[in-house]
Amino acid sequence: MNNQKIPMIILSECVVFPGSSVYLNLYDSRSENAVSQAIGPGGKLVGVTRMPAETADDDHSKLYSVGTLLEVKQMNTPRKGHPQAVVRGVCRVMIEEVHRESDCYYCEYSEFQEIESEEDSQTILAMGSILNALQRKYAEFREDVPATVWDAIADEKDRGAYVDQLSGLLESDYTQKQKLLEEPSIDEREKRLAVYMTQEINLFIEQEKIQKKIRENIDKKQMEMYLREQIDAIHEELGDDDVGSQAAKYLHKLEKLKAPKRVKKAIREEIMRYQRFAKNPSESEMIRDYLDNLFAFPWKKKSEESLDLAYAAQVLDEDHYGLTKVKERILECLAVKAMKKDAVSPILCLVGPPGTGKTSIARSVARALGRSYVRICLGGVNDEAEIRGHRRTYVASMPGRIVKAFCQAKTNNPLVLLDEIDKIGKDYKGDPSAALLEVLDPEQNKHFSDHYMEIPINLSHAMFWCTANSLELIPLPLRDRMEIIQLSGYTDNEKFHIAKEFLWKKQKNANGLTNSQITITDKAIRMIIARYTREAGVRDLERKLILLCQKAAKIIATGEKDKVRISERNLKEYLGKEVHTIRMANKRAQVGIVRGLAWTAVGGETLEVEVGIMPGNGKLLLTGKLGDVMKESAQIALTYVRSQTAKLVKDSYYAEHDIHIHVPEGAVPKDGPSAGVTMATALYSAVTGWKVRADIAMTGEISLRGSVLAIGGLKEKMLAAKAAGIAQVFIPKDNESDLVEFSEDILEGITVTPVSSVKEIWKQSIETASGEA
Repeated sequence: MNNQKIPMIILSECVVFPGSSVYLNLYDSRSENAVSQAIGPGGKLVGVTRMPAETADDDHSKLYSVGTLLEVKQMNTPRKGHPQAVVRGVCRVMIEEVHRESDCYYCEYSEFQEIESEEDSQTILAMGSILNALQRKYAEFREDVPATVWDAIADEKDRGAYVDQLSGLLESDYTQKQKLLEEPSIDEREKRLAVYMTQEINLFIEQEKIQKKIRENIDKKQMEMYLREQIDAIHEELGDDDVGSQAAKYLHKLEKLKAPKRVKKAIREEIMRYQRFAKNPSESEMIRDYLDNLFAFPWKKKSEESLDLAYAAQVLDEDHYGLTKVKERILECLAVKAMKKDAVSPILCLVGPPGTGKTSIARSVARALGRSYVRICLGGVNDEAEIRGHRRTYVASMPGRIVKAFCQAKTNNPLVLLDEIDKIGKDYKGDPSAALLEVLDPEQNKHFSDHYMEIPINLSHAMFWCTANSLELIPLPLRDRMEIIQLSGYTDNEKFHIAKEFLWKKQKNANGLTNSQITITDKAIRMIIARYTREAGVRDLERKLILLCQKAAKIIATGEKDKVRISERNLKEYLGKEVHTIRMANKRAQVGIVRGLAWTAVGGETLEVEVGIMPGNGKLLLTGKLGDVMKESAQIALTYVRSQTAKLVKDSYYAEHDIHIHVPEGAVPKDGPSAGVTMATALYSAVTGWKVRADIAMTGEISLRGSVLAIGGLKEKMLAAKAAGIAQVFIPKDNESDLVEFSEDILEGITVTPVSSVKEIWKQSIETASGEA
């Protein structure tokens, strides 16, 4: 052991072998001081490498135990940057102890004991030949090392020095180099060196392959670019600006496109036009958009249609409760299609209040037929271009909604639902309803003209259905092309079955609830229908069921309860106070008060008409926010009553009295041609002073001769009468045939009396002193 302290420098990710010269960057003052002390004749220092796990400069236990005794050949101290030292390895040493004094590391070291070679001369020669061959191969990849260095190493006769000099040139990880430094056996040192050199040579070969591929790709792309520039120049000389890759793609797509010959011809001409104008960005972009739309349209692509009536009936029954007449009519249309596949599909228009299943039944039919389903909402559309598309001369032009729907469906035989067709608008931009005439006419839609596409389109393979809330708002020419199917409101019993069998199951699954977590009683469902919703459909009813499921989900998720049971007793805890109260029939007969029946967009409603007479000068006052039609009904009713009461009151009666007709809930607009008989009966009662029965209701328009005229919305009105507890309902004689289509639960408990004149109503409803009207 050398007891003399010698300066030491800690090397980071660097190993110095005996006989190798290395440039060292001195990043700290301790290393600089160690090198400074070793400069001069006989000066030495020890270099030892830090282990990979080293994290702190003062942790000497992380240093390797074998280092290299170094001599300093040169030291440079530049003005800027860190000092550099050129050192040369002398021999291996064992680090025995490390000291730190002042600003420098010192160590005590001992001689490194090497093991003599145990191999025979033949093995030594063979190993030397292997290393020489590896050196020559390695030198081919290390162009950064001068040839003189390789020659000097090859001339080295000492085995140990030869191995050390080769080891110093390796680019291997420093931990591998440290293993070579620590190896005491020269035989093992040669074997390790051969392995490391082989690994590096293989890595160089793989890198060279990758670089060769990269160069080849770059050369290929450069060649393609060069050829394209030549082609562009040739076409520019010929007056044909560009036939770029995009045009080639379009031509390739055109070969695979299934479309009529006239369409392919038009597309080909447009591609040629694109090639001519490709240098003009604005023009080429418009042509590209146009070509993309032409390729997106399903010219001859059809979905396989299923005409199994049994399956269609099963799907309709699975998705919808009731609607018997509607389902029958739909199945009849499908039956014709099954008998004659090329039969023209009728344009069905489903008319009814919101939430009665118009849109969903169309979706079910599409599923039953195996056709694509696409919905076009027409509410608020007031521009003809929305239907026919914009002409291509306009900036940002695009196809109409009909063409877009077919592109969305990706087939030319979808079921297209024109939703809310009664809410279509009209202004200075054109009449969209007029544009729809061509779409819905089987004789015209074979050659539908879209302003953007500019190619006649065959729409006859598609099924067009429409929905509307009010038939009166659909333009007459458009209505003439449709077959109207009325969807009236649901009865309470139908709503109950829909809620129990469809909506409740749907919302439980949608809100992540199981049957064991939430239950609801039948009485609770009926109470929701009667007290919390007032509608013809079931949309609001479904919202109430969603609210119940969400509240139950919160209770279960917070751990308040494991199970929620909803009944009529605790329903208010979840939905709050009752929203709707039904105006029940009056308890006693009164003068001048008559219960009428009205149709609204959300179902039927009972409507009381009150008449008051007071001294005046013959004025007729109308209140209750009545529309023009109801005001006319009031005038007609008054004229008829005056003609019928001439013998009951004196001649000056009407000149000396003012008559006030009021319909309660004045903030709600009211209009419609069905209040005539109600107003006439209330006027007759008020003028004569005779009372009107409290348990009756009536509906119908009146003529000047007292005839009762037919009305619409009878089913909704009957449902309202039943909910109010009415015992007898007077309806126009002409509506008697409508009763055949009503289910038994609608008419149960109500006496329906068809009448042809208002006098028949008076005879059965007004209580006179003599018992006759």
